[in-house]
Amino acid sequence: MAADQPTVLVVEDEHAQREVLAYNLEAEGFRVIKAENGEEALLLVEEDMPDIIVLDWMMPNLSGIEVCRRLKSRPETRSIPIIMLSARSEEVDKVRGLETGADDYVVKPFSVVELMARVRTQLRRVRPSTVGLRLEYEDIVLDAETHKVSRSEHPLKLGPTEFRLLSTFMEKPGRVWSREQLLDRVWGRDIYVDTRTVDVHIGRLRKALTQHGGPDPVRTVRGAGYALG
Repeated sequence: MAADQPTVLVVEDEHAQREVLAYNLEAEGFRVIKAENGEEALLLVEEDMPDIIVLDWMMPNLSGIEVCRRLKSRPETRSIPIIMLSARSEEVDKVRGLETGADDYVVKPFSVVELMARVRTQLRRVRPSTVGLRLEYEDIVLDAETHKVSRSEHPLKLGPTEFRLLSTFMEKPGRVWSREQLLDRVWGRDIYVDTRTVDVHIGRLRKALTQHGGPDPVRTVRGAGYALG
């Protein structure tokens, strides 16, 4: 997996539809994991937390509605955006899907181009740096499109790893990230890196952020990890 590549979980019991969705999402630059039923989807979320879920409503045994309800009822998965896919086009069905917790509702048959746009819209909310947005935290400004960072209007020189670390922190200020979570997000799940490497790059990031003065905004949480602010 390429570092910082957003992960999409596709949950669809029809093989052909699942493969079409996966192909188009991968062509758009996403990392895709797939589940063919609700039970498998819940297991995958435990093992490989996605950034967004594209979820079919009509599946045998455990329906998409029930999968959505369970994920939205758990604090650790509540914030994952869910786009519900369904052949049900009645307004009452859309309302039910959204009230269960779905963040968007797309009626089959749908335009793949439109679905890709909806995926990016949801990602813009939870992973803004992956879609080229400008992030701000106090006096720090990060432009994901130009890969430039400044603090109090002073340009900062950051290496690519430090840039990805800062992007991760600035997407969710205050959140405590463990070393293992930072390894997955910044280095990628398929690359073996010792957790002590995280500490080295955090040190470099702190040095870069304070090179023109100002307090260190990166907080060490003993026994837990690091946070911004």
